[in-house]
Amino acid sequence: MIIVSGASGAFGRQAAELLIEAVDPDQLILTSRTPQKLIDLAERGAQVRYADFDDPSSLETAFAGGTRMLLISTARVGSRVGQHINAMTAAVKVGVRHIAYTSLLGVAKDGNPAIVKRDHLATEQALELCGAAWTFLRDSQYAEAIAGAMAPGAVATGRLPDNSTGGRIAFVSRDDCVAVAAAVLRQEGHENKAYDLTGPEIWTVERAMALVSELSGKPIIVEPVDDEGMFRHFDSLGIPRHASDEVIPGAIPWCSEDMVTFGQSIREGYFDSQTDHVERITGRPAKGLREVMMAFKDSWPA
Repeated sequence: MIIVSGASGAFGRQAAELLIEAVDPDQLILTSRTPQKLIDLAERGAQVRYADFDDPSSLETAFAGGTRMLLISTARVGSRVGQHINAMTAAVKVGVRHIAYTSLLGVAKDGNPAIVKRDHLATEQALELCGAAWTFLRDSQYAEAIAGAMAPGAVATGRLPDNSTGGRIAFVSRDDCVAVAAAVLRQEGHENKAYDLTGPEIWTVERAMALVSELSGKPIIVEPVDDEGMFRHFDSLGIPRHASDEVIPGAIPWCSEDMVTFGQSIREGYFDSQTDHVERITGRPAKGLREVMMAFKDSWPA
């Protein structure tokens, strides 16, 4: 049986919907802190169970009967390693034999300044010792983050402050990352392997914004700034500089330290990689950035 953790989140929900079409629904265990959001999938035959990674007592019951697991990284940068360890410990205890984990491109490279790398690397190291086989799905930055989060503000204002100037990155569609995760859980031969998941073409943020400008018909100026200048920009948006362990309803779930060091990591070459793992594992070509942009274009400011 296949477990999908965090199945009511964006990635988890999409993975669950792919899997429910590919396997017998009663072989699918979907876990969430908000299982009521998965009622429609329960009605289609999937087993929907409550699980809270902050409450280890909930996890063995949630994972019982599972043999393979998609462990989707949680959202709290800086405090999620303990959550992940709770999940993998309970999973192995009830008989899960293979855990696929959504990690980050460049996580194993020495010197990578992205603070998000710390959580992913620590989780990978714990998985290697947990007693189950593992697969690391090391995603590049999502193309949807560029098309759906970065592009609208750039179109509206005509400018984009950026501290990744000149850095090269092969943006990957989240759809493709989900498809790879679903395939790895259904296929044999992926145990104890790490996959760098990228799109088909290397970009810079400047080129990506030129594409946004082309598609929107709006001029966009990318303004190179240093890291401190990027912090000041996020300060002006009210984004906290550092992550907090405190869970506050309605609070922004990320911090500018995460985003600034991510940009620094791109600038310093830690995302300068392009692979064909998406196509080799899923059997279809990875989506390009233009294709993703076209899907979001109508949502940009007029």
